[in-house]
Amino acid sequence: MKSAINAQVALKAALKATQYTDLVTDHDPDDGNHVVPGELRRFLARLRLLHGVPFSYLVPDADLLPLESIRFFHLDRAWTDALVQGALSVGTITSTDRAQLEAVYPHIRDEVDEAERNIRRPAREDLLKAGGGAITGFVMRSRLVSGWPNLHVRAYSVDSLPDNALTTQAESSPYRMKVLRLERLAPSVLLVLFDGVPAVVHIEEPRQGLQFGVRTTRNSQGSSQARLPVRDCANGNGVPPLDAMVDANSVAVPFRANAPGVINIHELRKRLAIKAPHSGGSLESNEFALQMLRFPYRQVFGDPDNREQQRFYPLDQFKVTLALDTWKTQLAGKLDGGP
Repeated sequence: MKSAINAQVALKAALKATQYTDLVTDHDPDDGNHVVPGELRRFLARLRLLHGVPFSYLVPDADLLPLESIRFFHLDRAWTDALVQGALSVGTITSTDRAQLEAVYPHIRDEVDEAERNIRRPAREDLLKAGGGAITGFVMRSRLVSGWPNLHVRAYSVDSLPDNALTTQAESSPYRMKVLRLERLAPSVLLVLFDGVPAVVHIEEPRQGLQFGVRTTRNSQGSSQARLPVRDCANGNGVPPLDAMVDANSVAVPFRANAPGVINIHELRKRLAIKAPHSGGSLESNEFALQMLRFPYRQVFGDPDNREQQRFYPLDQFKVTLALDTWKTQLAGKLDGGP
């Protein structure tokens, strides 16, 4: 009987197997030996960072995250550890399996602590070996998320950077906190997790290009008003005072009649020509573009001015305004199918 496998067929099969092995092999970026395989370790780390956790477990009621709101939170380590233990318990069938898992679990927990800090590692950043500290974050529901999908989010452990200053500090800097997860859960919902408790958080529009715009402020009567700070046409510097918009350094933005929100460019150009230093009484196109230029908007959360002379607000800053009996009545009504 003639053999169906000869030396040539065996050689081809061995070559294919080598290529397949190279494709499926997990090239673990970590150094050293680990109790937990790399893929399993990263799966458990993602679970720790709430990947795959239903959103209803994070925000059980839509009223807790209304439109145009942001909610900061602290992640309970006991809760996420229980989540990991539940996933591991799927593979335990006998009492022996459970005893072995209990014995090796401290090593698993330490390795997952380390892996969760490297799930989202920027390019050219060093591996962070230690882990297991506090995890905080926020959930934001806003049109800002859908309008600017590439929002920049930065957190700092020390409030030492001016609000309007640019920074080149990497996430490995001791003053900047690592972002463990930054993901849009829905078109207008953003979830962010930080490695630690930040003193100040910056949320900023993307810096992909130049943009024109005006600013909205409040007048003395409390109503909203659009104003435009003027710049020196000779050097582009702002007109003092730089920390406020008053009549001396800004102009009111005119709008077209019967067209709210549509700027009257011709009238705005005349107002800027009168107010802007070194304009010569008229604005050329490049000078007008200089006046309209706006840097990306940045929202700062925390205590950026350090008015209270401390890094964090006291825990009793939040006051409960709803009585417990009233809350129980409302909850019972909702469970019974009420509004």
